[in-house]
Amino acid sequence: MTIPDDMLDALMKNYKNPEDLIGETGLLKQLTKQLLERAMQAEMTEHLGYEKNDPARKKTNNTRNGSYPKRVKGEFGNLDIEVPRDRDSSFDPVILPKGQSRFTGFDDKIIALYARGMTTRDIQAHLEEIYGVDISPTLVSQVTKAVQEEVVLWQNRPLDEVWPIVYLDAIRIKVRHDNRVINKAVYLAVGVNLDGLKEVLGMWTAENEGAKFWLQVVTELKNRGVKDIFIACVDGLKGFPEAIETVFPDTQVQLCIVHMVRHSLNYVSWKQRKEVAADLKTIYQAPTVEEAEFQLDQFEEKWNDSHPAIGKSWRNNWERITPLFSYPPDIRKAIYTTNAIESVNMSLRKVTKTRGSFPNDEAMIRLLYLALQNIEKKWTMPIRKWRSALNQFSIIFEDRMPML
Repeated sequence: MTIPDDMLDALMKNYKNPEDLIGETGLLKQLTKQLLERAMQAEMTEHLGYEKNDPARKKTNNTRNGSYPKRVKGEFGNLDIEVPRDRDSSFDPVILPKGQSRFTGFDDKIIALYARGMTTRDIQAHLEEIYGVDISPTLVSQVTKAVQEEVVLWQNRPLDEVWPIVYLDAIRIKVRHDNRVINKAVYLAVGVNLDGLKEVLGMWTAENEGAKFWLQVVTELKNRGVKDIFIACVDGLKGFPEAIETVFPDTQVQLCIVHMVRHSLNYVSWKQRKEVAADLKTIYQAPTVEEAEFQLDQFEEKWNDSHPAIGKSWRNNWERITPLFSYPPDIRKAIYTTNAIESVNMSLRKVTKTRGSFPNDEAMIRLLYLALQNIEKKWTMPIRKWRSALNQFSIIFEDRMPML
């Protein structure tokens, strides 16, 4: 709707500085108040069926009954308005419903600040400083708790039937439990769908991981509609390979090579790390599994006397390391590391680092869920060279690939 120039000229007649427009008693705040009150008066007329002071058209026993004051919070700060009232209290304004003391969108701002890691007190101070709105910590808690229902729906939503790649990793977060603060593990599953787009499939918490816990996670994915996973990339989480092979027996489990290298370098002095890392690279970048085995033999011959634990670790996990050698380069790049999910964990650490600990699991999950929603908004492009990888998946998993 275009406002006529003469009306704008009249409104701005006494304008001298920005405070006259956007200040505490500025034009915008006055206009908001008057327009709200005028709109509610119009709604009252519609509700009663006759104009004020026009009893001739009155077809109801209900009448206007003055007004009552109400304070509303918004980007403009606190706004005191007069809400019209009818005799039988049946009038409920559409523009500002009963019980609502904040404009639509204001709660979204609270949630957005919370999702970025700000504490309840920080949000309270921020809104006071920026908008001049005084809200209580209790209000912030109430608004963020309203997200809990969203979390439940999200965690139980149906999933696609087929996922070419699923990454799984964990992050540790301090949570109060039984009157003590513990480091609780939060496990995330990130899938790559047939379009090459990443999606967080779910989030689970546990004090201790194990085969029983992972079986529960994988079974939940199946119950939510997942029928097949081509490749599952994990970082050596205990029990997960066995669990996923129980529920999805055709899935190939690939151990994260980056985690293997990091684990290996823990046994090495700083002076030798560069050399050891270069020798390990000849193993996992070998063109074939036979060449990789040869390079592992060479590595052990060189380093077993001084660092026997490294070669032993690679031998013990060889069955989970070698699946990547069955795939062409484009697929190898997508599955040899769980970096796709580690970048998510890094972002989550940024929003949780301001908190010493969470009072309970629910508060922790709410914040992580909101942060994940922000992260997923950035996942608008397929992973690199996905079309080429998908063509290769179509050949390798021909009998399992759905029609696109």
